[in-house]
Amino acid sequence: MIGMRRTFDALAERVLAGGRATRDEARAVLGTSDDDLLDVVAAAARVRRRYFGNRVKLNYLVNLKSGRCPEDCGYCSQRLGAESGALSYTWLSPEQAADAASAGVTAGAKRVCLVASGRGPTDPDIDRVARTIAAIRERHADVEVCACLGLLGAGQATRLRDAGADAYNHNLNTAGERYADICTTHTYADRVSTVEQARSGGLSACSGLIAGMGESDDDLVEVAFALADLAPDSVPVNFLIPFDGTPMAGRWQLTPQRCLRILAMMRFVFPDVEVRLAGGREIHLRTLQPLALHIANAIFLGDYLTSEGQAGHADLDMISDNGFVVEAAGEPSLPTARAAAGMPVTTAGNMVAPPTNLVRLRRRGAGTDLPPNT
Repeated sequence: MIGMRRTFDALAERVLAGGRATRDEARAVLGTSDDDLLDVVAAAARVRRRYFGNRVKLNYLVNLKSGRCPEDCGYCSQRLGAESGALSYTWLSPEQAADAASAGVTAGAKRVCLVASGRGPTDPDIDRVARTIAAIRERHADVEVCACLGLLGAGQATRLRDAGADAYNHNLNTAGERYADICTTHTYADRVSTVEQARSGGLSACSGLIAGMGESDDDLVEVAFALADLAPDSVPVNFLIPFDGTPMAGRWQLTPQRCLRILAMMRFVFPDVEVRLAGGREIHLRTLQPLALHIANAIFLGDYLTSEGQAGHADLDMISDNGFVVEAAGEPSLPTARAAAGMPVTTAGNMVAPPTNLVRLRRRGAGTDLPPNT
């Protein structure tokens, strides 16, 4: 154990000196034993502390349009032909979306993520999202706005930027060689192209992965380094929620320890990038969520698109109880060397729990469903 501790301490030192993990080192992190897990977490925590201190950035999802998606992504409750029970509804009005966004901002969210189901936006959809951004900005001028609308067409990223969007999310999800195993209606290359278009259009790139879909350690390393080549400013790490009615129903392959190793590997590959705890953290990390905060520097607050998250007040309690603080006004999210030009710094609101998000399904072990707030 002492030998492994020295190995990971040495890796942390090299990363802190300006390097990043090699592919072999990333595989080694994923392959550690449970006996060495705390040493891995401690080494990754040193890197996280250097670049992000004890700050946690809060992100909040607003589901603008739900269900009826023509794509067949195997992990998604909104996929073509899914029998998951996820609610379907057309676009929220700008005022409805702004109301939902205000719930997160009031609770301390620094970024609002506007998500819509579908293959990708039409030009009228971009106009609709532009009006929504304007409605949100009228109430919260300094909040960061990230759009997640699917595959982008020519010029759409620039239009979103001109409308006031700061960032665009489009995840690679898994290694390129196995992408066809999880989706057949678009390609891995389509996803890479969208991330590249977002960057070239002047938006901060947000792109991450989903773990727990049957991938190998090599697959995880491959997608991590493919993401690194795209140089995103934020990397959400999702853990599969195996929705009933989808091809991945019943696939419970992750343990809390496995999730921590994946997060540590991502931190060593992305030392100065926002690594975000995203979907599935509650059901897979469970009581080890606080340890994950020593690796990741951002979380989604409250609910997800079609599934229930941890209560907002519980997220805030977890942050404060473990010696972290919510990232506030005057604190840039990224280190100076990486900060995207023009990214605003938001003012954190009052630290109160938000109301429930728009749509939710019962998550494993959760209590009674709450009605959708549409």
